[in-house]
Amino acid sequence: MMEQQILTFLFDILSYIAIYLIINVSLNLEYGLTGIPNFGKVLAVAGGAFVVGAVPGRILADQLNLLKGFKAVQDHPILSECLSTLAQIKPKILESIDYIEDNAVVGDCIRRVMVNDPVLSMAVLLGTLGLAALVGAGLGFAASYPAIRLREDYLAMTLLAMGEFLRQVGYLDRTLVGGTLGVFAPDPYGWLGAYRFYASALVILLVASLFFLYVRTVTFSPAGRVLKAVRDEELAAEVLGIDVIRVKQKVLVVSSMMAAVAGALWAFYSQSVIANTYDRFTWTFWPWVMVIIGGAGNHRGVLLGTVVFVVLRRTIDTYRYVLEPIIPFSLVWLDRLLFGIALILVLILRPQGILPDRPTPALGFEKARKIIEKAAEK
Repeated sequence: MMEQQILTFLFDILSYIAIYLIINVSLNLEYGLTGIPNFGKVLAVAGGAFVVGAVPGRILADQLNLLKGFKAVQDHPILSECLSTLAQIKPKILESIDYIEDNAVVGDCIRRVMVNDPVLSMAVLLGTLGLAALVGAGLGFAASYPAIRLREDYLAMTLLAMGEFLRQVGYLDRTLVGGTLGVFAPDPYGWLGAYRFYASALVILLVASLFFLYVRTVTFSPAGRVLKAVRDEELAAEVLGIDVIRVKQKVLVVSSMMAAVAGALWAFYSQSVIANTYDRFTWTFWPWVMVIIGGAGNHRGVLLGTVVFVVLRRTIDTYRYVLEPIIPFSLVWLDRLLFGIALILVLILRPQGILPDRPTPALGFEKARKIIEKAAEK
């Protein structure tokens, strides 16, 4: 029993690290490499999650004739069993079902179908992630168009406002993702039974690893040097023939796509989408803390900041009952207090982060060192 709890705790931490690593790497691509102060990171994350809450469930319900009521699915053994009890106490279910009002029932019926159909489950996962990536890219482009020509401070405020706007739409518009109550998210891992939790964590980790390697490869390529040129001095970059506006637009599109995939993966992991949980504190401020503490522009620093932050925060949340008798105030504020202090200390003592950004020579460090040594010998 104890071993099972430890394993569950480790995989839970692994899932959080992987999700935040995707978001932090995308933020590092924007701010650490290109100098775009994106304070609206929640825009893309919420966009990806809203795709999971709004699209696959409706498509599945429509294809299964579930919204047409109990009479339309009487011949389907799984759906008829799912609705039979409810049909006796709620007569309107016989004729039609409302996707939002009866979302718990719809979600339960779809879950039962997907548990028995691994191919359908994987198709839902891959198709939804692809759609979330497209939506995230679209949101990134839409955010870049009016904002990219602004100065850094106005750009940051504009992106912040856009992120808050989408969250409020999801919260206030009940037809999108259920408003204040939220909606279910289809579970593509349910057919794995007891291994569902571990499979979900491993999928998130795989995607995070691919994105991390992609951004790291870009960093050490000619494109990475273009991004750093834009970050360090836009005027000099323009003189060298770099289209700064176009570069920033592309970066926002790619990074928003990555963050939207993270939002979709998190929605699948948590099996629900509630608009109010996608707030700017959790999905914008915390990523900024991790990137700044670790070292903006340095991918190893971002990884270090993410791991340290998530491990400490999840440990505090999980074992708060041990700390409650010791701490003289509510533990709700403990993680915010600790990381607020840590952020202030890092900004004062080491403003470039624990692992600051290093120059990336075109030839690589080893080749550049050998050339310099040979030149010195001559």
